[in-house]
Amino acid sequence: MMNSKIVRLCTVSAALLFPLAATAQQAPGWFVPPGGGQARPPSGNPPRVPAPQPPPPVAAPNLTQNDDQQPPPPLQVPLPPMADIPDVPKSNPPPTAVIGVLSVPDVLRLSVAYQVAQKEFGTRQAKLNADAAREQAALRDLGQALVRDRGKLTPDQIRAKERELDERVNESRRKFTERGRIIQEASQYVVAQIDRTLEAVTQKVAVARGVNVVLSRSQLLGATGDFDLTAQVGEVLNKVMPSVIVPPDGMSVMQMVQNPTGGITGPATPQPPVPLVLPPATPPTTPPTTPPPAAPPPAKP
Repeated sequence: MMNSKIVRLCTVSAALLFPLAATAQQAPGWFVPPGGGQARPPSGNPPRVPAPQPPPPVAAPNLTQNDDQQPPPPLQVPLPPMADIPDVPKSNPPPTAVIGVLSVPDVLRLSVAYQVAQKEFGTRQAKLNADAAREQAALRDLGQALVRDRGKLTPDQIRAKERELDERVNESRRKFTERGRIIQEASQYVVAQIDRTLEAVTQKVAVARGVNVVLSRSQLLGATGDFDLTAQVGEVLNKVMPSVIVPPDGMSVMQMVQNPTGGITGPATPQPPVPLVLPPATPPTTPPTTPPPAAPPPAKP
């Protein structure tokens, strides 16, 4: 039986979000607010200044389970007695395996919808990192200005300035965390569209080629081109899915779903399915022509 999950969400999401993670590592860091529960220093000491620290990643986190996580150790306890397992009646054996090979990264490189979505999310991530870097620089300038002007301010004014700075730091962190969450949800929404369509296209291509088992090329040491379904899957994917629905920048997926006309990029309605395999054209058969009925003989006078 052909594997019903040919292309899993983890493969597509990891490929889609990889450029975003790279952008986040190269971009400047952003601020980390000071702890809200710490006691304030006396008015005579220099006020706390939010120093730049290594930022938490603002890129969308991995949407799937981390394969590098070590499994927990097995329990070293005795198990209860196992139930008796009766003999299973014999049935028909499965059909002979007809194997096809698919390379998901190559399919995504052929997919126009994937390439457009990847570029869009890379632009949004770069914009988020740039805005966060500017906000961090502004907060650093405010802290340094407060240090310079502390001699001109009263203790109450210093405490008020510190409180304002803390509130802005917390608000900025909340704002950029929310923007990162929106980007993550949007990428999940796009990944789900690509994954669903890619799986359905792969199954149809497999049926058309007489394949009942599809394996990932990454799991094989090698295979001849006769087994490869990648090019055909990529071609059909571009026909049935030339674009994806991407939430507008700054709008959450839930807001877009509740307001479907709120600036969705891409087709608002799904594209009609394109037939995968068309039957060979047969010349139209001309129906046999029937001779016209003979004219009745003229009536005798």
